Amino acid sequence: MNIWEGILAFLVVVLILVSLLSNVLVLICFLYSADIRKQVPGLFILNLTFSNLLMTVLNMPLTLAGIIYKNQPGGDQFCHMVGFLETFLTTNSMLSMAALSIDRWIAVVFPLSYHSKMRYKDAALILSYTWLHSVSFPIVAASLSWVGFHHLYASCTLYNNRSEERTQFVIFTGVFHILSFLLSLVVLCFTYLKVLKVARFHCKRIDVITMQTLVLLVDIHPSVRERCLEEQKRRRQRATKKISTFIGTFILCFAPYVITRLVELSSVVPINSHWGVISKCLAYSKAVSDPFVYSLLRHQYKKTWKDIINKILKRSSINSSALTSESHNQNILQTTE
Repeated sequence: MNIWEGILAFLVVVLILVSLLSNVLVLICFLYSADIRKQVPGLFILNLTFSNLLMTVLNMPLTLAGIIYKNQPGGDQFCHMVGFLETFLTTNSMLSMAALSIDRWIAVVFPLSYHSKMRYKDAALILSYTWLHSVSFPIVAASLSWVGFHHLYASCTLYNNRSEERTQFVIFTGVFHILSFLLSLVVLCFTYLKVLKVARFHCKRIDVITMQTLVLLVDIHPSVRERCLEEQKRRRQRATKKISTFIGTFILCFAPYVITRLVELSSVVPINSHWGVISKCLAYSKAVSDPFVYSLLRHQYKKTWKDIINKILKRSSINSSALTSESHNQNILQTTE
């Protein structure tokens, strides 16, 4: 194993550890907080978290083994099963992000009718479609034996080595990426840009009220006026940063891998094997970023973690005080005897 392969193997190990820890933290928050469980987006986040965890536990270690041993890990049937899951879980993750964006769009653009338009039943229907959509492509690929170990990505994934079926495989792969990556990206861009438009409109209204108030308050201290203007600027940037993060991480993580797959099928440009694994690692890195982008950095999850930590510290302090008092009582008894 050369230095590049060693770096890539180390990168996959880091991705596995961080993804496992962060996604488990999201699950703990979901199980601990009744408020998070009551919210409809919690179903989409739970679905996304389970997909990321399965990808971390099943697919990433086998990619690590593929990098180290440069060969297919396990037998053909095992590799077919892992490739089936990889295709299903990747598509399910993409569509879960699209579902979360639809939920935010309805909540922001139609706030008065949100609870009637996005109920648990509606979320369950969306998730049912997500699973049906996600499982249809790997079923077709498995039935046509288009799943196997791909040396370019050191992974069990969509793969065809029969030249007579090349055209059909190219069409299938193109349709798959259009109806998974491109469809999810279009939904993300449409919904979040609508959300950004509404957010900017509300910011302008607040800015007008703020400026009118500052004009009326002639005797206001300059430092207070300056703080109000700074908060006004931060408010305008906040929505843009969040939406740029949602769309930007999706493109940054998935686009290199999808483009590499499509370029590979064209056979026009030779692809370096190291780049193939790097693009795969970028796709895996979405499982690392999702818990932070959609969950752990939000106020509600931060509050839940503070409650959990405080509860643990309170228990430990109670136990330590109980042990201290017990030892003190024993010492008193020994001295009296």
